Amino acid sequence: MRTSTIVKSGALAGAGIIGGLIAFSSLSARSAEHRVPPEGRFLDVDGARLHYIDIGSGPVIVMIHGLTGQLRNFTYALTERLVSDYRVIVVDRPGSGYSTYNRVGGRGLDAQAAIIGHLIKALKLDQPLLVGHSLGGAIALTLATKRPELLGGLALVAPLTQPMDDAPDIFLPLVNPSPVRRAIIARTLAVPLGKVKRKRTLETVFGPDPVPADFGERGGGFLASRPSAIYAASTEISNVGDLAEIAPLYRDIALPVGILFGRGDRILDPELHGAKTAATIPGARYEAIDGGHMIPLTAPDATASWLRRQAGRVPGNSMAALPQETAR
Repeated sequence: MRTSTIVKSGALAGAGIIGGLIAFSSLSARSAEHRVPPEGRFLDVDGARLHYIDIGSGPVIVMIHGLTGQLRNFTYALTERLVSDYRVIVVDRPGSGYSTYNRVGGRGLDAQAAIIGHLIKALKLDQPLLVGHSLGGAIALTLATKRPELLGGLALVAPLTQPMDDAPDIFLPLVNPSPVRRAIIARTLAVPLGKVKRKRTLETVFGPDPVPADFGERGGGFLASRPSAIYAASTEISNVGDLAEIAPLYRDIALPVGILFGRGDRILDPELHGAKTAATIPGARYEAIDGGHMIPLTAPDATASWLRRQAGRVPGNSMAALPQETAR
C-alpha cells in the first residue's frame, strides 16, 4: 500500500507540474498577443491563412522573415524607408506571427516557398523583388529554383543558403526530429526555459549590435515565446536539411540576386552563406556592412539603400536607387 501511495502521489505531482507548465505557457502566449496584436490583413491561400501588411505604391517588394521572426522584424525600421517609392508587402510565414497552416501537409522549404508563391499569385503581383532574411533567404532561393517566373529578383539579407551539419548553437535546443516531442516540449518546458535564456539568446542573435530596448513589442519579439511559434521554429529548423537538394540548383538561377551580410554576424557565416553562394549564382552580387545578423533592425539605412539598388536591377523596374548611405 505504501509503495502504491507513493507512486500515486508522484504521478499526481508530475501531472500538477505539467499542468502548471501548460497553464504558464498559455498565459504567456495570451500576454504576448495582447502586447503585440495583429496589425495587417488576412488572406487564405492554398495551404495557409496569411497575415500580411501591404503599404506604399510603386515597384513591388515582398519581404519574408527568418526563424522565430515575424513581419515586425521589417516594419520596425526598414519599411518606412522604402514606402515612399515602393509597394512593400511583409508577411508572417505560416506558424509565425499570426499566420497559420490551414491543412495538414509539409512544413519544409518547398511547402513554405509554395505558399509565398501562392501569395504572389493571389495578390496578382508582377514579378516582385523577393527579400528573404535568414531562413527567409533559404525559402526565397527555393522559390527561385522552383517557380522563377513569379519573381523579378532576389535580395537576400543575412540568408541561410548552404547545408550545415549542425544548427547554430543558440538554436540547437530547437532541433528535434519527432513531431510529438516537439509539440510536448513547446507546450511545457520551452516557454519558461526561453524566458530564462531570452537575454542571452537576443544578445547572440543581435550581436555585436545592441538589442533594441523595444524589440519585444515594436519588433514583435514577444510573439516568438508562444508555444505555437516555438513548435513552428522547431519544425522549420529540423527541416533545413532540404537545402542539400536545393543548393546544387543555384547555378541555374537566372534572376538578379543580391546578398547582404553584417560582417559581425554571429548566427551565419558571411563567407559560407554569402560570398560562396554569390559565387555560385550567375551574376549575383555580394556586399557586407558593419553589423550582425539583425541588420534590417539595427542598420536600416544601409539595408534600405542596398535594397533600392537591388530593386533597380529588376527587369522593367524604372525606379532608380535614391542616394542614401551606401553599403560597403
